[in-house]
Amino acid sequence: MTDDQQVSRRRLLATAGVAGAAGLATGAGANSGAHVLASTSQNSGTHPPLTALGTDSVPFFGTHQPGIVEPMQARMYATAFDLTAGTARPGLISLLKRWSAAAAAMAEGRSPQGLADDVALDAGPCSLTVTFGFGASLFAKTGLSAQLPQALAPLPAFPEDALDRRRSDGDLWVQVCADDALVTFAAMRALQRLAAGAAAVRWQMSGFSRSPGATAQPRTGRNLMGQIDGTNNPKPSDAGFDARVFVPAKGSGDPAWMAGGSYAVFRRIRMLLDSWDQQPKERQERVIGRRKTSGAPMSGGTEGTAVDLERQNPDGSPAVPGDAHIRVAAPASNQGAAMLRRGYSYHDGLRPDGSPDAGLLFVAFQSDPLTGFVPVQRKLSRGDALSRFIAHESSGLYAVPPGATAPGGYVGRPLLES
Repeated sequence: MTDDQQVSRRRLLATAGVAGAAGLATGAGANSGAHVLASTSQNSGTHPPLTALGTDSVPFFGTHQPGIVEPMQARMYATAFDLTAGTARPGLISLLKRWSAAAAAMAEGRSPQGLADDVALDAGPCSLTVTFGFGASLFAKTGLSAQLPQALAPLPAFPEDALDRRRSDGDLWVQVCADDALVTFAAMRALQRLAAGAAAVRWQMSGFSRSPGATAQPRTGRNLMGQIDGTNNPKPSDAGFDARVFVPAKGSGDPAWMAGGSYAVFRRIRMLLDSWDQQPKERQERVIGRRKTSGAPMSGGTEGTAVDLERQNPDGSPAVPGDAHIRVAAPASNQGAAMLRRGYSYHDGLRPDGSPDAGLLFVAFQSDPLTGFVPVQRKLSRGDALSRFIAHESSGLYAVPPGATAPGGYVGRPLLES
């Protein structure tokens, strides 16, 4: 490095130290800039945070459980537990009390009582959310069969399924999400430790999404196929959103304890990326029905433009192919069926044949899976061009109770103390 280059570098770092976190560039020089800022702060006696990302928090207590309507975080763990032999209703109550208290503490950036392990000691809450669900098998084991919701009936078998039952279902389902990998791991690990003696892990999977701030402006995320994914996801501001996602207090046919709750469908969907990557871009766009770069529907417009399923090309062919994913999955093609998707990408190394073990951890919340997920998946399994490039490998359906409304309460109380 020349003398002029050294001077320029010192000026750049000094400027970063004065400007603060907002002026720090990402990339190779980011760590150096952060070091200078930290040193400057220590010398001046002040300690401004490098970023506000770690201080963001989501309340655990509320009408609905967290981790449903909140913006997706960067990291996720999904874990299913089975009750251990001898764990009955009292043991389940005790477990859910421990879990709820721990989740509430961690949502505020605090360690659960008695479980400080220093894994995430230097981080704040990082928008941590913990969401609990009950599998159908839980109810008979705890003497609650009379409270089993009809909506928890087993999902039907779909033609393309190749499910590994060892990585499916489970008595309890826990979703842990946060914007920092260590925070997410520490929370998941704490809940697993608190379950010792009452419940054992049946399966566990981890996923990732785009980190907040990775793009110049908020954008819809992309999946591992490179496609923008989530454009038409329902939004809390949409008319009828609550009716699609949350169980109503009356008239749903669900037991009273599920009012304000939701149903989560979990699917591990492996993407056949080697085969997908061999397809020309034009073919990939026809499979999805959207332009790969912009996310705009092939019927025209921008990403946010509503797809026009009636539009035709000059030769009379449909602008959006008949087997395109967005056509087959559209609410208009499924009698209005919709759900709130909250999926994460995953990559678990290579399979024995050398292909990527990677894809999507699909999570969808809805007020009734029989009118949400099931009809859409039936339609997709029969006529979706995307099905040639994916494999459904595990599945689960869980009742997600309403939230614990106040400190001292716990998730599932209306059911377990009814």
